[in-house]
Amino acid sequence: MTTTRPVGGPTTSAPESSGGAADTSTSGASVAWSDRRLMRSGASALAAVAPPVVLLAAILAAWQAAVTLGDVPAFVLPGPSAILDELRDLAGPIASAALVTGRNALVGLVVGAVLGIVLAVVASSAKIVDRLGEPVVTALSVVPVVALAPVLYSMYGAASEQARVIVAGLAVFVPVYVNTLRGLRQVTSVHRDLMRALAASPRQVALTVTVPTAVPFVFTGLRIASSLAVISAIVAEYFGGPRSGIGSFITTAASGSNYARAWAYVLGGIVVGLVFFTVTAFAEHLATRRRPV
Repeated sequence: MTTTRPVGGPTTSAPESSGGAADTSTSGASVAWSDRRLMRSGASALAAVAPPVVLLAAILAAWQAAVTLGDVPAFVLPGPSAILDELRDLAGPIASAALVTGRNALVGLVVGAVLGIVLAVVASSAKIVDRLGEPVVTALSVVPVVALAPVLYSMYGAASEQARVIVAGLAVFVPVYVNTLRGLRQVTSVHRDLMRALAASPRQVALTVTVPTAVPFVFTGLRIASSLAVISAIVAEYFGGPRSGIGSFITTAASGSNYARAWAYVLGGIVVGLVFFTVTAFAEHLATRRRPV
């Protein structure tokens, strides 16, 4: 007797094919959503960058046209093309001078900021220090700090960079001190009473209330001070010292009637200032961004 095996039966090929199609469609939808998100972010970035770039190009074009068509002498205003030629030919020396100026400004920024923050913390804790320090800070805020450069050169020697660092540090100290002290005073008595009712220690009060409140004010002072540090370091180089920074080369080029070269060094100083400001603003963004609870 021959046994026949039934032909046919359940197969799984159709469901597997259906499942594969569903996975493919889901993956395609995810890729499409990611592409749309990238396109939107790229469009928003382009919308933010394009207007200033277009404005800068229009200003440079109008500048060049005015110089060329108006036959403006170079000692009055050199054209952008002449400045760019000097910038291309002297890229190495300009970069070296920018590094020297940037180093002096950075050291002055760090020293002035640390002193400003530390003294602001002490002044916020002790009223006698606050009262004694207020007239000193007021005097420093109205003294033309860069005018101290010749005096400092005579103290430390014409070959020393120390005078430029001190000038930058003094320029940095005032805005950092004032803004930090203002931030430390922003904590209201209600918050202090609440922390006292919760039996918080002074360290917990500082970490929970005082420091988070003061941080935005500190970075406001640092953003202002970052530009002041570069400006003060460059201007201090006008008054003497070693011929190594941006300011000394600007005065040398201008005294030799090479105004396009002087403007090329000015552009190098602008780049240094923008780097300082951008780094400070980015540090502020990292320090003050909201973290998920």
